[in-house]
Amino acid sequence: MAEKYTTTDSGAPAPSVEHSLTVGSDGPILLQDHYLIEQMANFNRERIPERQPHAKGGGAFGQFEVTQDVSAYTKARFLQPGAKTEMVARFSTVAGERGSPDTWRDPRGFSLKFYTDDGNFDMVGNNTPVFFVRDPMKFQNFIRSQKRMAANNLRDHNMQWDFWTLSPESAHQVTWLMGDRGIPKTWRHMNGYSSHTYSWINDKDELFWVKYHFKTDQGIDFLTQEDADRLAGEDADYHQRDLYNSIEDGDFPSWTLHVQIMPFEDAKTYRFNPFDLTKVWPHSDYPLHEVGKMTLNRNVVDYHAQMEQAAFEPNNIVPGTGLSPDKMLLARGFSYADAHRARLGVNYKQIPVNKPRCPVYSYSKDGAMRTENVSDPVYAPNSYGGPAAQPDMTGEAGLWHADGDMVREAYTLREDDDDFSQPRALIRDVMDEAARKRLVSNVVGHLCDGVSEKVLERAFEYWRNIDKETGDRIEKGVRDKLGGKSSAQGMASAESIDGKQAAE
Repeated sequence: MAEKYTTTDSGAPAPSVEHSLTVGSDGPILLQDHYLIEQMANFNRERIPERQPHAKGGGAFGQFEVTQDVSAYTKARFLQPGAKTEMVARFSTVAGERGSPDTWRDPRGFSLKFYTDDGNFDMVGNNTPVFFVRDPMKFQNFIRSQKRMAANNLRDHNMQWDFWTLSPESAHQVTWLMGDRGIPKTWRHMNGYSSHTYSWINDKDELFWVKYHFKTDQGIDFLTQEDADRLAGEDADYHQRDLYNSIEDGDFPSWTLHVQIMPFEDAKTYRFNPFDLTKVWPHSDYPLHEVGKMTLNRNVVDYHAQMEQAAFEPNNIVPGTGLSPDKMLLARGFSYADAHRARLGVNYKQIPVNKPRCPVYSYSKDGAMRTENVSDPVYAPNSYGGPAAQPDMTGEAGLWHADGDMVREAYTLREDDDDFSQPRALIRDVMDEAARKRLVSNVVGHLCDGVSEKVLERAFEYWRNIDKETGDRIEKGVRDKLGGKSSAQGMASAESIDGKQAAE
């Protein structure tokens, strides 16, 4: 037995720190994965009262209007031609605390709540189409690696690169992060993506897989690292101030929603796993379909009540929409709602900004901060006129078949499944030479800030695996800037995920 092995909080050996318990390699996550639930529930309660990730943010209210006909793919009423739906949006950084600067290099949260006639529909995404990890067991540790060390309470580039280089699936997102879009000029100048694959179902009960793309109508723009660093000191609330002032001045920002649509059967044989959160679907295979326009036209009047208490969760779905076999998405269906219960209280959906605009007939009762009266009968089934479930009203999307042994394994690899091809294409085929130079400069600056030699060696190999020329340029830049090897102490020697000791 290993000298030091991971345990549950009760001291028992942990079954895995990388893989959730699923039905087969590609099947749904099982509720009996007590260690995953322990990890998620504990993580959601680490900090109060601010959000754990995405603490620093702001947003506004607006309207979404459908401009194109996608009724062949979904029966969701708020997505039918001409439909208009009131909504609220929140944008945020990920790693920083509530008082942190808006212009740190970090993914941006892009969370939307639509107050539909069939209940609230939430899209909880980012300004990037991919993410760092593909299994929720790794999410908590990933976030901790981006936050602060235990001893000195400082953010640490060494532990960030330590985690990333031991997690090759992060390569695509890290390439996005270190490129131009790692620091948007303003929230108005960035796209929003569901990142995850979701499902739609039409009135014929046909199921489709979809990805949401909110394309900014203001155009993509970014800050250089130098400008971002300057603004972090001059105006830590730069992005929040920009959005508020723009709306106050009548310059209402807007985004056009497009979706990629994959027929249900295609997913079974597509050349890479379409539910892998670290991958994009090439537009040449699944082009964008325009849906409608989101416009933000009303500022909040009470930031705490309307923004700090706004709660978004991907399990807020309505008839005609649903989830997918994406393991990260399925875990978020529990984790986000549980985070709100921990941070805001069990009755958080009665807070006005979260309250549905349609009638609610629920058997939930009591608990802290309940404001709405409950009437008998308080149980189901009953014979006294209480609400009864109507399964045929939901037409629940996201239902699929799965079978197999209960395992802790990675997704089954497909023909083109690997961690480096897509970030390589991003560098070679999407970025121009000027963008590649900025990418190298950004990475060099990041790696020269306290990253230890043993992690540096892995970082250079990490980038060479993505693109050899880029990796070579990064190493040369780092060595030139440091004058040789890194003298940073770093943390204790890391051990790789396959049990091999990291290079000294």
